[in-house]
Amino acid sequence: MSAEKTREKEKVSVPTHVAVIMDGNGRWAAERGLPRLAGHKAGAEAVTRCLRAAVARGVDYLTLYAFSSENWSREPQEVSDLTSLMRYYLRHKIAGLHQEGVRIRFIGDLSRFDSDLRVELDRAEKLTSKNTRITLLLALSYGGRGDIVQAAQRLALSVQRGEMAAEQITELEFSQHLWTSGVPDPDVVVRTSGEYRLSNFLLWQSAYAELVFLDVFWPDFNERHFAAVLDHYARRERRFGVRPSA
Repeated sequence: MSAEKTREKEKVSVPTHVAVIMDGNGRWAAERGLPRLAGHKAGAEAVTRCLRAAVARGVDYLTLYAFSSENWSREPQEVSDLTSLMRYYLRHKIAGLHQEGVRIRFIGDLSRFDSDLRVELDRAEKLTSKNTRITLLLALSYGGRGDIVQAAQRLALSVQRGEMAAEQITELEFSQHLWTSGVPDPDVVVRTSGEYRLSNFLLWQSAYAELVFLDVFWPDFNERHFAAVLDHYARRERRFGVRPSA
């Protein structure tokens, strides 16, 4: 059997799209008597491990909840630390990801970031736009409710302008106006740190996703945890609301 056919066989139980709520940076740092910034830096290293694991296992899309819309209400110093980390990785890590064939997309209300950071985000997307090895979506200033609202507003404006009729708004049409337009819905949503909620992440897109909750802080997440997620997924029968046969 060729290597290509072997890979395709292995991908039968591998999700196309994995989405992760990266939680626990602050508590990881607190347990070690470290500042929260140390937790965020350690969390950034976990992103690298997660991405490598996703590539190795043949996942096509990986979405990471990096900065929620609610994060703007944190202490100004922590927000500043987080955006500084973004700038560092955008300036020093994107070239390496590009060489590895990673396509990068950012989803969320990016208008809330300073103009210089938005320039960096745009540059990263354009640089990697032709890559096909894996698509990495980073949710920045993202909220699931806000995503739904902005899609509804855009559709309402189209109806108001006479570009479409209200009855033409279908689920498919609606999904094409979300920030994740063009990306398949996640097959599995993972949350670390032992919390059991979605926290306003991909609310529309996760309607039929398998949910996996791990009792590990995000900075400790590694390839073994990623393998456990895929094992959970492979053992679940996805019915999409269809009644199982007798």
